Amino acid sequence: MDEKPSPKKALVIGCSRGIGRAIALRLAKDGFDIVGTARRHSTEVESLATELAAMGRRFDFLAFDVTDRQAAANAYREYFGEGGAPEVVIYNSGVNADNLFVFMTPEEWDKVIQTNVNGFYNAVQPLIFGMLAHKSGRIVVISSASGRAGQAGQVNYSASKAALIGAAKALAREVGRKNILVNVVAPGLIATDMTKDLPLEKYLPYIPLHRPGKPEEVAAAVSFLCGEDGTYVHGQVIDVNGGLVI
Repeated sequence: MDEKPSPKKALVIGCSRGIGRAIALRLAKDGFDIVGTARRHSTEVESLATELAAMGRRFDFLAFDVTDRQAAANAYREYFGEGGAPEVVIYNSGVNADNLFVFMTPEEWDKVIQTNVNGFYNAVQPLIFGMLAHKSGRIVVISSASGRAGQAGQVNYSASKAALIGAAKALAREVGRKNILVNVVAPGLIATDMTKDLPLEKYLPYIPLHRPGKPEEVAAAVSFLCGEDGTYVHGQVIDVNGGLVI
């Protein structure tokens, strides 16, 4: 009897909470086994592992900080092997440190750029060779509406998220011939821990749908890009923002 092929793996970089967690659960529902990363093991990671196990999906966890280039490379080498790579890569790691630019400290600037931009290089670049060798794959980068239209008080965050869009578009030019699809999802105001303390009454008037989005709505866009219906979408930005940026 022929053995069933192993399920495809989706690597969710920044999996433990909010959008990353929702993406992991949605891709598991779509039939992927999940490899998730975060800076450290936590109760959130344990909870995600339990939920994925209940769905009958395998979950493997890699602990590293995306700002640590060597730690990321070591974790991949140990898990995937030399030159190995998953079928799907989601870059969801990100931080914010909001302040008016005139008052922004070097530490606030560096923290955001090092995680959101340098982290993309550190956590995605080591996997590209393996994906090229396989001549297939999907890469989805989670940017932000702030990278589509700058936001006051977020010069560092807006710069980092715009940089991710530029990086993804350039990478799409490089790897498309090898059947590796690269796209961006740019969420707006999504109900997560990062936004829970924002004064909604200040932001809702700018959103035509007049509500925050749900992490699951972002995950649905990622699911489309990673599935069979997204095979001719490449180098694009899908906005999930309720009309905040039109």
